[in-house]
Amino acid sequence: MATTVNSTLHDLSPAERLERGEQLKRDGIVIRTYDIWKTYIMGDQEIHAVSGVDIQIKRGEYVAIMGPSGSGKSTLMNLIGCLDTPTKGLYYLNGKLASDMEDDELAQIRNKEIGFVFQTFNLLARASALHNVELPLIYAGMPPKQRIERARESLRAVDLEQRMDHKPNELSGGQRQRVAIARALVNSPSILLADEPTGALDTNTGNEIMALFERLYLQGNTIVLVTHEPDIAAHANRIIHIRDGKVELDEATTRKEKRTLEV
Repeated sequence: MATTVNSTLHDLSPAERLERGEQLKRDGIVIRTYDIWKTYIMGDQEIHAVSGVDIQIKRGEYVAIMGPSGSGKSTLMNLIGCLDTPTKGLYYLNGKLASDMEDDELAQIRNKEIGFVFQTFNLLARASALHNVELPLIYAGMPPKQRIERARESLRAVDLEQRMDHKPNELSGGQRQRVAIARALVNSPSILLADEPTGALDTNTGNEIMALFERLYLQGNTIVLVTHEPDIAAHANRIIHIRDGKVELDEATTRKEKRTLEV
């Protein structure tokens, strides 16, 4: 049955594909993949890193994608983050058909729709925290006065406004990750995509970062967390288990239901 549905979707006209995206957006579905594959040619072999994955993530969800090394979770993250394109299949991000986009369009959608948080922070060493957070707004063409205020607000959201003039080497690992999270949030993206965000941190600092993600989730952010660690994945409301390029299990976690923020 699923194969028939997916075949029908592949045959949609451009207008029908557009309407499908609009309907997903009306339904509050931020991420929707239909039978996406990523295949690499290695000599005379085809390696299917992602094999026919169908997932759906709604706005405001906190989802972990978990799997061991070589499971395909990193490839899937790259597809969701528009860092790569599927070999076949359809991928809608916030109503837009990302799987049909060219490189320039993908760059725009990455800057506007996705906030990335990486394990290694990826900060400019010679730039202040404020300037690091400003960068996505510079690429978006925002005027200086407006982008500085937005960057300040984003640093304030991660409790780091008082360190905004410090360079990365003047910050702790946890503070550097907070700068990276502030940078990811500054464009008000559709999703916050975090790849092993505590991997370079000690246990206590990692717990602080996960508490920050919890707070951001409670404020209404959509968070997709990629990890191989069960205790980190358990912070999410839902875990998508990946193995051999396929969804092995999609389950709700036992964590507490979404709570109301204290004023």
